[in-house]
Amino acid sequence: MIRIFTPTLADESITNAQALTVREIVSRLDPVQFEVAMLRRGEPDPRIAARPNTRMLRWTRHGNTPRLLAHYLVSNPDIYFYPREGPLDRAIFWARRYLGRRTAIVTHIVSGGLDGEDVRPSLLRSCHEADAVLANNSYVGELLRQRFSVSAETLHNGIDRRYFFPPENPRVSGRTPIVLYAGSFRPYKRVDVVVQAAQRRPRAEFRIAGTGEEEAACRKLADESACANVRFLGHLTQSQLGNEMRQADVFFFPSVIEGHPQVLGQAAACGLPSVALRSYRPDYVCDGETGFLAGSHAEMEEKLDLLLHDGSLRSSMSAAAVRHSMKFDWDVIAKRWQEIFLQVVAKRRSR
Repeated sequence: MIRIFTPTLADESITNAQALTVREIVSRLDPVQFEVAMLRRGEPDPRIAARPNTRMLRWTRHGNTPRLLAHYLVSNPDIYFYPREGPLDRAIFWARRYLGRRTAIVTHIVSGGLDGEDVRPSLLRSCHEADAVLANNSYVGELLRQRFSVSAETLHNGIDRRYFFPPENPRVSGRTPIVLYAGSFRPYKRVDVVVQAAQRRPRAEFRIAGTGEEEAACRKLADESACANVRFLGHLTQSQLGNEMRQADVFFFPSVIEGHPQVLGQAAACGLPSVALRSYRPDYVCDGETGFLAGSHAEMEEKLDLLLHDGSLRSSMSAAAVRHSMKFDWDVIAKRWQEIFLQVVAKRRSR
């Protein structure tokens, strides 16, 4: 049996892309072949809790690094999967190098910061010291090869089809179109741009899902401009987000810094054409077919107007988005992860 340790929380309530990715992979790993240890703070994903040969280590407010490092040293796992960039990861990389541990490192690079001048040393460490490096989209893989001479297979984050699927009936034409944004309220996400877009389009309804540091400022902006067509939805579960996506007509995502935002794939699976920026080259959107990838703020506004005013274009892009999303099936992607785990362990054991 191959033993995997991942510093990822199994909590069902945590919906960031990294946690979702690891949970989807672990839930599909053959429990006869793979024993997994991961972390928990609250109630775990029930699929993880029910999985045989799975151990959940408690994440507490203090003392996690020494306690989890001790677990690593005693259990001596075959694979350390999905390293982060904190003190625990530094300690494990150190132990692996200087204590002669045979643990294989398997990392998934999702950062959009690879194209800048100051790339974090901890990120480069995960790339250069790993036994297998996977990139979560083709652009990240290209950057790894060109800038850092790291060979990385592209393996996308998948789509959870329990929650993200197209509506049973076609979207009703002629009603007030709904524009949806979903994500955090961080400065680089530019949620204020969504509110400003609503100000200029009073005949469309704008719904904003998420929470974060910029939320109060965005709510104030909407109030001051008397935007009656903006609704703040707060934090949504995956099921609630899928329902919102099936009700909407356009997904508007003005974020300027991303790795490969999983929410664009979720929108595609719900038959929702997206308008996003081209700069981080998301594979979830085929420009001009399933939505638009704009080169500027002005172009984003133009493409949003085009989709709002052309119902037939929305319909054709909706159907194309659903077809395109089939490439990101979690069962297929998790099977490839399982193959990679087997390969890296076999290679490390043969040394």
